[in-house]
Amino acid sequence: MKAVLCKQHGLPDTLVLEEIASPKAGAKQVVITVKACGVNFPDTLIIQNKYQFKPELPFSPGGEVAGIIKEVGEGVSHLNIGDTVIAMTGWGGFAEEVLTDASRVFPVPPVFDFKTAATFAYVFGTSYHALKDRAQLKEGETVLVLGASGGVGLAAVQLAKVMGAKVIAAASTEAKLAVCSQYGADAVVNYTDDNWREQIKTLTDGKGVDVVYDAVGGHYAEPALRSMAWNGRYLVVGFAAGDIPKIPLNLPLLKGCAVVGVFWGEFATRQKKDNQANMMQLFGWLMQGKIKPHISAEYPLEQAAQALNDLLARKATGKVVLVVGD
Repeated sequence: MKAVLCKQHGLPDTLVLEEIASPKAGAKQVVITVKACGVNFPDTLIIQNKYQFKPELPFSPGGEVAGIIKEVGEGVSHLNIGDTVIAMTGWGGFAEEVLTDASRVFPVPPVFDFKTAATFAYVFGTSYHALKDRAQLKEGETVLVLGASGGVGLAAVQLAKVMGAKVIAAASTEAKLAVCSQYGADAVVNYTDDNWREQIKTLTDGKGVDVVYDAVGGHYAEPALRSMAWNGRYLVVGFAAGDIPKIPLNLPLLKGCAVVGVFWGEFATRQKKDNQANMMQLFGWLMQGKIKPHISAEYPLEQAAQALNDLLARKATGKVVLVVGD
C-alpha cells in the first residue's frame, strides 16, 4: 500500500510517499481501507515532534480517517468487514490503509460521504467537549471564538449557536469573517484591528463575554482574557499562532473567571462512554442539518505536503481533506 511517511522530524516538505506492507489486525484491532483523511493542525506539529503524542519514526501523520473495515481482529464484536466507519487514530491516516484499536472506531451511517465523515469528528468532538463539558455553556450566554474561521473555530461557532448562545467570531481577514457569518456568527471582529477589544465591549454592552474559545494563543490571549465577564470561562484549546502565551494570573482573580484546559484526545481515552454520548449527539445534529463541516480544499494523497503547507500558511478556512484511492 502507499503511505506518506515522516522518516525524520521536520516541516511538510520532508515527508515522502512510499510503498509499504499492509498492516495486519491484532487482538482488539481493525484495519481500515482509507477513503478520506482530515488534515488538522496537530498533523503539522506531530511531524515536527512538537505535539503531545510522539510516535516512533517512521510514521504517517493523519489522525482522522473515514473508510471501510478491511480486517477485524480477535475480540472485536461491534465492527464487521465492510462497515463504513470513522476512526480517531492519532496518526497513520495519510495512507491507503491504517491499523487502529477498535475502541477508536465508530460506525457511521452510509448516508455520510467519506469526505464529510473524515472532517467531522475531530473538530466537532473537540468543540463540543470544550463548550459542553469544560465551559458548561448555558443558553443565552455569549461566546467569543478566536480563530473562528478554522476547523475547530467554525465547529465552535455552529455548536454554540445550536446550544443557544450568542457568538462573536474573531478572525484575521474580511473573507474569513464572511465565512463565520455564513455559519451563524451573530457578530464578527477582526482581531488585527487595534480596537477589537473595544468592539467586544460594545457588542456585550460593557459586560464582557461569558466564554472565550481560544484555539489560537499568541498575543491574542491576554486581550481576550481581559474581555471576559464575571464568572467567565476561558477555554485553552490550542496554539495555532505558534506561541504559548504567558498570562498575568491577576486577571483570573480580578475577573473571577476560570482558565480551563481542553484536551479532547485524552478525554476520549479516559472517558470513553462520555465521549461516545457526545458523538451520538453530534451525529444526530449532523443528520438534522444543524451542523456541518466546511471543506475549503481537498487534495490527493500525493499532495499531502501541500495540504499541510497550506494549513501552516493559514490559507484554509474550515477543513482540508485528503482523498485516498478512487
